[in-house]
This record gives sequence, structure tokens and C-alpha cells, in this order.
Amino acid sequence: MQRNELRYVSRLTRDTLALVLAGGRGSRLHELTNIRAKPAVFFGGKFRIIDFPLSNCVNSGIRRIGVLTQYKAHSLIRHLVNGWGSFQTTLGEFVEVLPASQRTTGDWYAGTADAIYQNLDIIRSLKPRYVLVLSGDHVYKMDYGELLAYHVEKEADMTVACVDVSLEDAKGFGVMTVDGDQRVIGFHEKPTHPSAQPGMPDKALASMGNYVFNPEFLFEQLERDAADPVSSHDFGKDIIPSIIDRRRVFAYPFRDDETGRQPYWRDVGTIDAFWEANMELVSVTPELNLYDQDWPIQTYQRQLPSAKFVFQDVGREGKALDSIVSGGCVISGAEIRYSLLFSQVQVHSYSQVEESVLLPEVDIGRNCRIRRAVIDRGCRLPEGTVIGEDREADAARFRVTDKGIVLVTAEMLER
Repeated sequence: MQRNELRYVSRLTRDTLALVLAGGRGSRLHELTNIRAKPAVFFGGKFRIIDFPLSNCVNSGIRRIGVLTQYKAHSLIRHLVNGWGSFQTTLGEFVEVLPASQRTTGDWYAGTADAIYQNLDIIRSLKPRYVLVLSGDHVYKMDYGELLAYHVEKEADMTVACVDVSLEDAKGFGVMTVDGDQRVIGFHEKPTHPSAQPGMPDKALASMGNYVFNPEFLFEQLERDAADPVSSHDFGKDIIPSIIDRRRVFAYPFRDDETGRQPYWRDVGTIDAFWEANMELVSVTPELNLYDQDWPIQTYQRQLPSAKFVFQDVGREGKALDSIVSGGCVISGAEIRYSLLFSQVQVHSYSQVEESVLLPEVDIGRNCRIRRAVIDRGCRLPEGTVIGEDREADAARFRVTDKGIVLVTAEMLER
């Protein structure tokens, strides 16, 4: 970008209010979301999912952010307070928690649109020039400044950020039908027969759940939707279909400007998808670069000692190969391969861990063999535990996915 273009975008981001929808139940993650909302689920060795849209905001120059919480929000709110509470409030910067608090009715948030509607008085008081509504459920890096510039240049009332997906995968998304100018002329939620994009017969344009609105237009649509007794009060199911024929709604394809390719974007909404996305990170050159100093992902992290590897006796070497090992971990005479370990994990002598994701404070006893597993926070596996070798035995104690990934929680171990 040229200097005047950068200044143009910086003015747009400065005048934008971002609202992150972080009340998701994440039911397809099963026991991983028994005690936490999906945006609070751990990812990548030291982060939580919510850190990605929040970091995108900060890196894009958006520093007025509201996080709308609802389902099992304690750990999420604690993370936000500890990790995202250092903004310069005297300069009008903030990350504020907007919990479901029955501000307009006696009900909790009924849908994505209703969550914003119930906070209209707060939004109005902040007088934003643009409102950016974001899903708090996805892992990706995105410059929202470019999205805002696109919205303004198209003179749009609403802009929907979209990703390219296969026609088969599109059956699980809200799919946009667009004309040659990317104006939305049709929208279908989880269609049986998704429509392909112009010039891309094998790809559909799927909503990311990220939207840009002109404020007065947003307020008008939310008030109209709130008065509709048959509405489910959802942006995808209700708001978008009701306005595409009469207002300027555009799709913003999330693509690399130079290559035209789809940048990294993952919905880690199932156990298999969560495991796969974490496993991608241990490859030599993962598509998601967490070492990018130009676009850092921020988070809350405790002050912990460095990871430690001890013993080099025959058959009792402390080592990790093709793996990510976070601070505070101790690998004591054990072997870690193709795995991702969060903070303060301990793996004891003669144990083997392969193709697994170990969340914080997991303790693996001696002589254990763990393969293709996700071990939840705080689990203590007793000596001699074997996971990932006998599917029937695993299924009797733990949750086993269709792809054979074993989810282990402390409650399962206690049973």
C-alpha cells in the first residue's frame, strides 16, 4: 500500500467498533467445552481461539472492541481480563466484556443478531463510523483494514467476509450467490446444492461470520428483526436474506492479493478439526505462521520457566522430535514425536507420546504410550496407561472420533 492509502485505512480502522461474538457453545467439541465456551478453547501451544480475532483487530488498528459472552464464560472472561486489559482507556481504547445481561428483554442472547441488538444502547453511545461484527470461533490472520476499505469503496450497507470452500464443504456453511461485482444476490444457509462462484465452478463462497455495517443501517435492521415474532434473530438466517434484494450487500472474498489463493482459515469446531489444526503447526513450514513478527498473536501467559528435557540414558532419553513444547514443560526420560504440548505438561520416564495434543498441566505417568489423542487440561494419566492402540478399549473409557482421535478428560479418567 502507498502511504496515502495506509492513512486512509488507518482512519477507517480508528473509527470502527469491533464486536466479537464469543458466546458459542461449541457442542461439536463435546467434553472440551463442558466447562468453557468455544472461543476459550486452547489452541497452538499457548493461545486460545479468541486471541486470533482480537489480535487481528489490534494488528489492523482497531482498538475499540467489545466481546459478547454468554455460554460458560468464566474462563473466557478471566482470560480477557488478564490478557487483554492493558489498553489505554484514557485514549478511548478498550476491550470490554459485554455479557448476556437481559438489557432489553428477560431473555439471554437468542441469536447473533439479538446479541448485538441487546447492546444497542452501548453501541450508540460510542458513536462508531463503522461496526465490525466478528465471529470469535475461528483461527486465522486477517487485516480488517482491507475489509473496511472494500466496504467503503463499494458504498455498501453491509459487507460479508467470505472464504472459498469446496461445493461439498459448503453444505455446512452459509453460502453467498454473487454477481460479477461481488454483490450478493442470493444467500442460503447450509444448502443441499450450493451454488458455485462465477468463474470458479468447483468452489462456493461461504460466510466467515464477519460483517461490516454502516451503523444506522445496522440499528434499523436489528430493530426491525427484534419486532419480528417468527425470526430466529440470526444474521445468517434472518438479516442477510431479508436485505439482499433491497440494499447494497457485498461479499468480500478473503484472498491473498498477490497469489489469489485462500489464506489460512480454520473452523476448529470438531475434535477432529481441532486435532488436525494443531497437528498442522508441528510441520516444518506450517501454513499458519505463529512466528510472524509483523502480525503477532497476543495472549495472556503466565511467567513460567523454560521447557526442560532431562536424562539421556539408553531407553530413557528426554527428547521431543517434530514437536512444539511450551514453557514450564518437563520431559523426563520420555519421547515426544509429532505432538503439541501446552504449558506445564510433565511426561515421565519411559513414556511415549505421538501425534497428540496435550493441554496445560497434563501429567503423563511412567511407561505410558499415548497416540493420536487430545488430553484435556489437568489430566493425570497413571503409570502404564495406553491410549490409541486399541480402539474398542479406548471407546469404553474415552470419546473416540470417526477418524480415531481419542479425547481424554479428567472426568473420564475418574470414572
